[in-house]
Amino acid sequence: MSAIDPIIGRFPKERPALDARFREIYERAYVANRAGTDPASALAQRLEGWMHRRVAAAAGSFANARILELGAGNLNHLRHERGFAVYDVVEPFEALLRDAPEKRAVGRIYQRLADIEDGKTYDRVISVAVLEHMADLPRELALACRHLADGGLFQAGIPCEGEAAWWLGWRAGTGLAFYLEHGLDYGVLMRHEHLNTMDEILAVVRHFFERVTMRRSPFPLPLPHLSFYAYVEAAGVNATNVERHLAADGRTEK
Repeated sequence: MSAIDPIIGRFPKERPALDARFREIYERAYVANRAGTDPASALAQRLEGWMHRRVAAAAGSFANARILELGAGNLNHLRHERGFAVYDVVEPFEALLRDAPEKRAVGRIYQRLADIEDGKTYDRVISVAVLEHMADLPRELALACRHLADGGLFQAGIPCEGEAAWWLGWRAGTGLAFYLEHGLDYGVLMRHEHLNTMDEILAVVRHFFERVTMRRSPFPLPLPHLSFYAYVEAAGVNATNVERHLAADGRTEK
């Protein structure tokens, strides 16, 4: 058994169910959070800007790049990108895209990675605050690898889920604001949404790529349990691991 096997074996994960109180406000609260319409979520959006800037910094090495963004949300990352030839997105939550003004710059919108045409490749596959949400992260990442061109780059901004600073940050910020507005525990939503820890994400990325680097955000400090976010960059797809995982997955869809 390899070191990755116990981690891969945790997937797919089951998303905890929400009771009626949370289901009633879920879509409205989620859209508001992504739009930064209250002081707490607006501050969170400003802090998340570090991840967007780190991902976009690679644009200088890929002129006229074909870009695929996973979990594009309300397209708040697109404004950071310049000089691309193609910008396609995967986003299953249609409510987030409904009023996004940047949508006119998007080529194709896919609901699932599995919907992308066979053989279609991109120079950069990117995501910001998405991988922690994926119930079957290994499968989704393996599918993304199939669409990464030779010499391409996978980039992800992720919260340091599972570490102290991240837990304290959302409890004191968005969590407190959510409780004051709704009288409900924001931790229930976090457990419903954030299925994967930072360590799990890194392990899965390293399973499918030969070269992986990680950098922590400088705030509060770029140290374990003291940073809110991390930037992950990966290259050199391990095609053997990708195809082995998808074959073992056993599902008929690609």
